[in-house]
Amino acid sequence: MKKKIKKKYYNNLSTGFIKITNHGYAFVHIKKLQKDVFIPKNKTHKALEGDLVKIRFYYNRKGVKMEGEVLKIIKRKTKQFIGILKKSNIKFDDQYGIVHNNNIHVDILVSMKKLEKYHHNDKVLVQIISWPKKLKNPLGKIIKVFGSSGEYKTEIYSLLEEYKISYNFSKKIENEAKKIFSEQITDLRFRRDMRNVNTFTIDPLNAKDFDDALSIRKLNTDIWEIGVHISDVSHYIKEGSLLDQEAYSRATSIYFVGKVVPMFPKILSNDLCSLQPKKDKLSFSYIFNINSKGEILKNWFGKTIIRSDRKFTYEEVQCIIDQKEGDYYEDIYTLFSFSKILIQNRLKNGGIYLEKVEVKFHLDEKNNPISLHLEKNNDAHRLIEEFMLLTNRKISEFVSLNLNGIPSNKLYIYRVHDKPDFQKILSLKKIIEPLGYFLDLKNLKTAINHLLKQIKGKPEQNMIENLILRSMSKAKYSTKNIGHYGLSFIYYTHFTSPIRRYSDIIAHRLLYYYLNKTRNTNEKYKLKTMECYEKQTLHCSYKERLAIDIEREFLKFIQVKYIIKFIGKEFYGIITGFTDWSVYIDLLLFQTEGMVRLRDIKEDSYILNPNNYSIIGKTKRKTYYLGDKVKVKLMNVNLEKKQIILDWIDYI
Repeated sequence: MKKKIKKKYYNNLSTGFIKITNHGYAFVHIKKLQKDVFIPKNKTHKALEGDLVKIRFYYNRKGVKMEGEVLKIIKRKTKQFIGILKKSNIKFDDQYGIVHNNNIHVDILVSMKKLEKYHHNDKVLVQIISWPKKLKNPLGKIIKVFGSSGEYKTEIYSLLEEYKISYNFSKKIENEAKKIFSEQITDLRFRRDMRNVNTFTIDPLNAKDFDDALSIRKLNTDIWEIGVHISDVSHYIKEGSLLDQEAYSRATSIYFVGKVVPMFPKILSNDLCSLQPKKDKLSFSYIFNINSKGEILKNWFGKTIIRSDRKFTYEEVQCIIDQKEGDYYEDIYTLFSFSKILIQNRLKNGGIYLEKVEVKFHLDEKNNPISLHLEKNNDAHRLIEEFMLLTNRKISEFVSLNLNGIPSNKLYIYRVHDKPDFQKILSLKKIIEPLGYFLDLKNLKTAINHLLKQIKGKPEQNMIENLILRSMSKAKYSTKNIGHYGLSFIYYTHFTSPIRRYSDIIAHRLLYYYLNKTRNTNEKYKLKTMECYEKQTLHCSYKERLAIDIEREFLKFIQVKYIIKFIGKEFYGIITGFTDWSVYIDLLLFQTEGMVRLRDIKEDSYILNPNNYSIIGKTKRKTYYLGDKVKVKLMNVNLEKKQIILDWIDYI
């Protein structure tokens, strides 16, 4: 008979943030400990996900496993949750309705007496008001209703609420915007007049906020003057004003499928600041001379006034490039030729050339997705991208270097990108090797570009591109320049999108300050401290990540809603991930991920290999790897959880 191991209490007390699983058991991370402390279901004592808690914990006799219990909730992460109201078919008696939230392990009870004006399946904001000892669930009250769950507007407004983003502007902000619009005082004394030069914008079909325009004219047989003109937003938005504070708070526009939540009121973003055709517009420009070899001979930075001759879409410009005819053909094709040289130079310099496919949806009049297409970067996209990259680099160099090329040590805002995490690169190498690909760690950038060429057009392309992206560091803003690894630029900033990015407004103000130091003007701008600008860069980086997360989450909702009509159909997919109980598969036709439960694979009983990159059958010993192509059937979708449930049919 085995001797029973006694649990030995050391009465350790500590605090930490609790992570609670959907099953109810939890873990608490303690800084001084290598492993998280396990908290059983019955010892979480009404803590919720993310709460700061005080715990007591012990080790077993071997000193390995740590188990504990919650003694006190020091601070709730939040008392407000967004969930779906259930008024029927619930496990509680008729006294309560429930609000179900996917992020916490318990449902919130709401008295049925207070639910008369609400409907079953409404998406609501609920606040916990108490948690009586006798109840396993907290009690709450509904603060706001967003509409029926799964509807377009409901999902947008509830997401914005969850991420604490305001959809509308206050009356004060709108009034300040109207005042600026009505004044439109234009002092042209210090502006270079570019209205007589061929100028046009190239943007997506549904764009309304035109940040940038290109101008071009031939100076002689071998030299062209090219202008990159960026909306002069900082001319209108004075630092410290209500509009400036609001723009800083938002820090970025958010682009949903079919809707934009702008950083500025539309009267500014879509009208006054937007570089619309046939209208005089104020811009901040980078103008340079370039020869037929793509060598830049002369640079100029400053304020301008422009008049765009034509608004182009990417599709129209691509058509002109392909057919070699159309409006402004000669100008567009010349710019396209220079963009190819810029790409070649960037790649020679070690830049990584990663082209992602974007999923684009067509919505009907009720904003339901009716069709999708996969949009790849074409020559028109690359034309604009290269001139924006050049502008951002040249402006950054202008501020950061003296005429002799020695660092000026001037304060500026940079877009920086650190080297990739070595462990993630090792993982990438291990994952792609069974698929027949190799990664030379000594010449990483060259190896990644070679890998990207190899996988082009292959079924596993999307999966490997995503793995490469995940292995890379996140680009961010900083006053401390470490260069941009992915682009292989020593100096780089964001200057070209001030209508939708606050970081670019900071870059505009700083550049104008340095230009004015050498020019005799009445306008004065006072530099703040390095710490102040660094705080702003941290804020802009944080808000950018939030915007990316919310855009991805909404796109996933649209993808899941679109795919409902295909339930019962069979599709090809690529294995993109494994867990202990499931396989994740990228559906090639939709460029979205679904899930097969391991227990549902009928050909054998599969378990996860220790490397987490493959599964193996217990009986037949067949192994499936990341990147393997499989055939699956779409069984079901969970719109609330944004999940796609698949059934395993066959290995291809």
